[in-house]
Amino acid sequence: MTIAGKQPSETWLNSSFLARLKLKERLKDLIPPTIAIIIFLTIWQLFSLLPGAALPGPIRVVQDTWMLILYPFYDRGGTDKGLFWQVAASLQRVAIGYTFAAIVGISVGVLVGLNDTLSKALDPIFQLLRTVPPLAWVPIALAALQQNQPAALFVIFITAVWPILINTSVGVRQIPQDYNNVARVLQLSQQKYFFKVLFPASLPYIFTGLRISIGLAWLAIIAAEIVMSGVVGIGSFIWNAYQNGQVSEIILSLFYIGMVGLILDKSLAWLQTAILPEEQR
Repeated sequence: MTIAGKQPSETWLNSSFLARLKLKERLKDLIPPTIAIIIFLTIWQLFSLLPGAALPGPIRVVQDTWMLILYPFYDRGGTDKGLFWQVAASLQRVAIGYTFAAIVGISVGVLVGLNDTLSKALDPIFQLLRTVPPLAWVPIALAALQQNQPAALFVIFITAVWPILINTSVGVRQIPQDYNNVARVLQLSQQKYFFKVLFPASLPYIFTGLRISIGLAWLAIIAAEIVMSGVVGIGSFIWNAYQNGQVSEIILSLFYIGMVGLILDKSLAWLQTAILPEEQR
């Protein structure tokens, strides 16, 4: 057999070997978290068997919520919906509020980063407002807006906007002076300077703010929905379960909340990896 005839076969074998090697590495990486989860569930189950234990164990949780697990898409009208619809309603609010927060945060962050006087003037206000917990905004939002939906969107916005704004302004101020010097030499217009220099250079900081804010937005809507009556959402579902003494449903909801939060963060991390060049990650 000629060398030319051997090459395709060898290439296929090499690619197959590399694929198996990558699969083994991924499986190997799954072993530690799998063991940790098993240990956690075992300890939790053992503690639930102690006399006077107030919380059900994982086995009891699955037994009590089996119908909710099997039928996440049921819809009986009103607020009586499956967990898929509860999570979807909360995510819809997060998407709207978070989008407004991203637009305002990036826009104002760029302006503050470019203007030192504006930065010094507004920084005390930003630092004061960003420390207010999401739940503290709920009463003032309800009093001002009079409706649950707009109030929930405002709570998401006011909670999520600060990390985006502050990180964007820091990113703009951290642009290397060499970049600005080159822009002056080339006499770039403001539009070209923004899209060719400022925005790409500050993008890693913007993504940091976006990742922090998506988690805060998700936490904010859960907190807001808990104290808002008559709305469809995972936070409201938790509160109704608490009032009815359904602790297992609360624990299942916490699992859903954690998984959705993890997916949101990993999605933004993937987007950051896909957009940013390797040296900026």
